[in-house]
Amino acid sequence: MRSPSSRTGILAGLAAAAIWGGMYVVSKVILDVVPPFTLLSLRLLLAVFSLGLWMLWRRQALQLGRREWAGLLLIGLLGYGVSLGLQFSGVQLSTAANGAVITAATPVFIYLFAGPLLGERVTGRRWLALLLASLGVLVVVDPSQAQLNADLWRGNLLLVAAAVTWALYSVLVRKATQFTDALRLSFVTFLGGLLWVLPAAALELGQQQIGPITWNVVLGVFYLGVISTAVAAYFWNFAFEVLEAGVASLTFFAQPLIGAVLGYMLLGEQLSAFFLLGGLLILLGLWMASQEDRISASR
Repeated sequence: MRSPSSRTGILAGLAAAAIWGGMYVVSKVILDVVPPFTLLSLRLLLAVFSLGLWMLWRRQALQLGRREWAGLLLIGLLGYGVSLGLQFSGVQLSTAANGAVITAATPVFIYLFAGPLLGERVTGRRWLALLLASLGVLVVVDPSQAQLNADLWRGNLLLVAAAVTWALYSVLVRKATQFTDALRLSFVTFLGGLLWVLPAAALELGQQQIGPITWNVVLGVFYLGVISTAVAAYFWNFAFEVLEAGVASLTFFAQPLIGAVLGYMLLGEQLSAFFLLGGLLILLGLWMASQEDRISASR
């Protein structure tokens, strides 16, 4: 039987993926009104404010040394500045289907980084789990809908870079949890992201204008900042705090699964037998990886 921390870590990763799975529809609507780096700045500012209030309520001090501050700020710069900036820009220059297919490769890159940076042993069982989950994602997102023509190559390249940098960020989060917890880490890494996106937003607003602001836009920005950034990122970081990166990464595959379910519930979209097959493959892959994590922890 898995320890409570492992079970909680898997649930936290799945919760983050569930929130992010429903984020793209909101993001696409808001990006029609608010430029990408401006929106990202608002998201991070709201996230810092939200987690700051939570830390005050818990009376939790940061208690970080100068080197820890510098390291976490750089990790945040990579994850919430560079990676999310690349993702936003890539989606604008490519398509949503391309984004779903390309970013689904993120766990593969996490596996590749986890060995040299964390010393994690990627066994044949884990590679099989990754293969099953990857096949499940490809069945769910239907890669035939992706467009890889020359006109979209810039956006597709940015999306690949976003997947690689988010994978590196996630592995570095696992490494950073050796000296701090997920809440402090999330708060400081959001600040690190702001070091990049605030100057970028200032330059962006000199070239692009914000569209008409309605209550729907305000609520959408609030949702993206508090739920999709503060809450989801904390869950994601917590998963990497209590699980090995190779196991936590597989929860990322739940994103397209949740997105399809929300499309069925909210938009009346149909779920095919392929969706059910893909979902089973994703869950089987996650189960295989988590069982190995349980076996390793018991030794």
